[in-house]
Amino acid sequence: MSLSSSTTCTSLLQELQIIWDEIGEGYSERDKMLLELEQECLDIYNKKVDKTRNHRAELQRSLAQSEAEIATLVSALGEQVSFSKKEGSLKEQISSVKPVLEELMVKKDMRWKEVSEIVTQIAEISSNIAGNDSPVSSGFEVDGSDLTKRKLDELRAHLQDLRSEKAVRLQKVNSYISAVHELSEILSFDFSKALSNVHKSLTGASKSISNDTLARLTELVESLRKERRQRLLKLQGLGRNMQELWSLMETPTDERRRFDNLSILLSVQADDALGKGCLGLDIVREAEDEVNRLNALKSSKMKELVLKRHCELEEICREVHMDFNSDAGRQSLIDVIDSGDADLSGILESLDEQIEKAKEEALSRKEILDKVEKLKHAKEEEKWLDDYEKDENRFSAVRGAHKNLKRAEKARSLISKIPAMIDGLTTKVKAWEKERGVPFLCDKHPLLQTLEEEIVLRAQREEEKRQFREQKRLQGQLATEKEAKYGSKSAKKKPLGQSLLNTDNVTKTPLGRRVGTTPGRSGVKDYRESGRGNATAIPLNYVALQKED
Repeated sequence: MSLSSSTTCTSLLQELQIIWDEIGEGYSERDKMLLELEQECLDIYNKKVDKTRNHRAELQRSLAQSEAEIATLVSALGEQVSFSKKEGSLKEQISSVKPVLEELMVKKDMRWKEVSEIVTQIAEISSNIAGNDSPVSSGFEVDGSDLTKRKLDELRAHLQDLRSEKAVRLQKVNSYISAVHELSEILSFDFSKALSNVHKSLTGASKSISNDTLARLTELVESLRKERRQRLLKLQGLGRNMQELWSLMETPTDERRRFDNLSILLSVQADDALGKGCLGLDIVREAEDEVNRLNALKSSKMKELVLKRHCELEEICREVHMDFNSDAGRQSLIDVIDSGDADLSGILESLDEQIEKAKEEALSRKEILDKVEKLKHAKEEEKWLDDYEKDENRFSAVRGAHKNLKRAEKARSLISKIPAMIDGLTTKVKAWEKERGVPFLCDKHPLLQTLEEEIVLRAQREEEKRQFREQKRLQGQLATEKEAKYGSKSAKKKPLGQSLLNTDNVTKTPLGRRVGTTPGRSGVKDYRESGRGNATAIPLNYVALQKED
């Protein structure tokens, strides 16, 4: 209490005492009135204290609420906020907390807005993927208890995944639309109508990317591709039939030009690019009509066609040396046709089947027949080489002598391979016969038997050659011994081999190479093995041996 107020209360009590003295108030009354005054003052003080106490409680609650809000916001935002709580009065503490709370509230509002925008976009893309055509409302519930940076990053990552998925789906949709457009041009159908049957949005700017739309587009593209393959195969079949019938009917080129597009389609693969409208239904119908027309013409030329097919079968069998009684078969066929009782269509189909079987048989025989031709060529070269080596003038300097020498070298190399060629050919023929259970005939003779006979003949020829070489070696040895015993008839005469090598007007051939490349074709090999050879190379058809020491 201030000094002025204390003085006032004292003066008032004194004045009250003076009044009581004037009144003559008793002391009991005076004490009673003083007690009442004291009680009234106490009540006033109590009211003031209670009011002040309540105000303090409100400030404490406000401070606690602010701190609790700060803790909640810090937990929701996931951020660490450091602020120093002042030691002092409640008002000072509240004043220090209030800026932190306001800053966190601003951050919360901004974070809430970011999260809300991301959630809205996620909902829109999810709705598009789910195929919901109704517009998405903007009122989405956002969990205010989790507005952390981590949650925001998760939502952004989820949104990015959805955007990527949307881009992939949109790319698939556009790819399917492009495929449908390409097929529509090839197959000649309404592109927009086909897309509208899948989903009405596919012809607009904002296209549906739902699973159902993708599935229906996939089904549409697959069905169109299947239709494309079927039409292509059908037109190719019609084109081949048409070309066969044209060839049979000898249709003029001018009539064929209308179907040049079909001729182009014959070499097209299933996945190759095709021109606009080339597989339209009108093209298919036109090709079918042409084939039907040609089939009607074919019936009038059936006899000619049957005989032509028979000639084709005969030619196939002749090329691969297959057994085919052409003359008797042709006459029998003519007799059947002339009788008028035969089903020419059935005969033609039978001939077609025989031709196909003959082609398959020819294909299976091709490898063996190629080896037979190589063997024939080798035998021809062998015969030529035999004749060539019997020619005593083969070393003369005549035109083309060097070509014959080269041919002889190649012939010797080829002849050395004949046994291996026969063995390989025999193995192939046996495998072929084992697989099919029938003998391999070549010009009506079993090829295996022919090969066995060839092996026997070659063995006989080799034995004859060996005996001839042995006889020639003995003759040469005898001549040498006589020359050593009785002396040379002409000392000045040079050995024939040396004269050949030193003659200027003849071709100088490295005879040693010829000797080395033809083992077994002269007596030189046996002579060298005996160790009695002369250092000077000599022709193959001459033997000049020295007497053994």
